Amino acid sequence: MLMLYQFARTWGNPNLSHFCCKTETYLRMAGIEYDIKTTLPLFAPKGKLPYIEDGDLKLADSRFIIRHFKTRYKDLDQDLTSAEAALSLAMQRLIEEHLFWVTMYSRWQYTDANWQVNKKAIFGVLPPGIRDVVASIYRYKINQQIYGHGTGRHKPNEIFELGMLDVDALAACLGEKRYFLGDQPTTLDASAFGFLINTLGCPIESPLKEHALSKDNLRNYVDRIKAEYYPDLQ
Repeated sequence: MLMLYQFARTWGNPNLSHFCCKTETYLRMAGIEYDIKTTLPLFAPKGKLPYIEDGDLKLADSRFIIRHFKTRYKDLDQDLTSAEAALSLAMQRLIEEHLFWVTMYSRWQYTDANWQVNKKAIFGVLPPGIRDVVASIYRYKINQQIYGHGTGRHKPNEIFELGMLDVDALAACLGEKRYFLGDQPTTLDASAFGFLINTLGCPIESPLKEHALSKDNLRNYVDRIKAEYYPDLQ
């Protein structure tokens, strides 16, 4: 049985990790059987979640994991035209390489209240004696990554302004369609849902969340995907 290693469920959502949620959503959209084991990044092969074990194969990074799903199980993108595949890749890059960092800033730096919510969700499983130490170490590392990426060099209003442009692009791309590229789910939908639910559907407050909630089509999209593919969480 394919095993997915990820954070424990929290906040009533599939996962607090954008990439864990993306990976599990692909599994559910593709109808691939799997089991879950919860863990923390310090035990993962590349120091990040998710990762999978499939027979003798151990694989990390959602991009490589989903490539494996496509070749061994089911390719949700097999019917896309070359133009649609190009759009899918570009939108995934927008979501995973830019919007991601704005959401990370929201959780790890923006306010102490957000940090406390994030800290409890991720590190609450650890023994009290080491919880604060491990959380502080990871917060320092993540904040260094946010700064290194460039997002952390901006003022808060500038960061959220850039994130709002990403949300606007997603709303325009989705329009009134059921899924981003038509009537059937694709990898782009797995990615978009994983990131959108972790923007507008979690208890992390920010101008970015407020802006995303103002987009009726994105809000309805998230609710619809969650109801369809995660009925166990309703």
